[in-house]
Amino acid sequence: MPIVETATGAHLHYTERNPQASGAPIVAIHGLLGTAEIHLGPLLDWLADEGYRVIGLTLRGYGESSPKPRDFPYDFYHRDARDTLAFLDALHIDKAHLMGFSDGGETVMVAAGLAPERAASVVAWGAVGSFGPELRPVLQRTYPGTWISEDLKTLHGITDADAFARAWVRATTTMLDRGGDLSLSLAPNITAPVLLLLGDQDTLNPQSYAEKFVQAAQKGRLEMLPGGHSVHEEQFERFKELVGPFLRAAHAALPAIA
Repeated sequence: MPIVETATGAHLHYTERNPQASGAPIVAIHGLLGTAEIHLGPLLDWLADEGYRVIGLTLRGYGESSPKPRDFPYDFYHRDARDTLAFLDALHIDKAHLMGFSDGGETVMVAAGLAPERAASVVAWGAVGSFGPELRPVLQRTYPGTWISEDLKTLHGITDADAFARAWVRATTTMLDRGGDLSLSLAPNITAPVLLLLGDQDTLNPQSYAEKFVQAAQKGRLEMLPGGHSVHEEQFERFKELVGPFLRAAHAALPAIA
């Protein structure tokens, strides 16, 4: 499977389905400790069956993407968003439907806010665009890294799971200390339709935060589903019922040359 070198210094591995399909492609991004195939494989298959060109992007430091080891500067969501936009440049994609889960959801929300002309639509779940003070203990519970399996350590080249978890916690709590804004301030820039999906038991992503984001976006919409963080797995049929029509409408609204 191909790897693209970007102008931001990343070598990003991706998987592609339906490369011959016309129109704006879907670029989908995984969450923490995932890859495109691990977190999104069945979703990518479904989207391809719907007729889209589908690209599953694996962020720097995960799977076969580099540089390694994966690190977490205090602006890592913005760095991943810049990588994503540079990835589009490298593949000569002017506009794409941006889709992301968890950390990948935060990434596509930032990318769409930084470069609204590149987003045909935005679909994110397990992401809300900001952190609040009540989330501090939830973020901190990610440390220590005893929950990281040996298979994941091998896949991502992690030699010290505690150090990996500590770096993520340090970065996210620093974002919180600096006001908690991940992409909320960028939401008004987004001209494309935005769909956020959220599990009603997702302890990391309160509904009130998602509501702030969709209210700030020009064409924002929130759908709540029963379940936790991974609603695309827990409620796949309902997820498809919501995302399918949303994507079809956004895709149909694009110029034929997109």
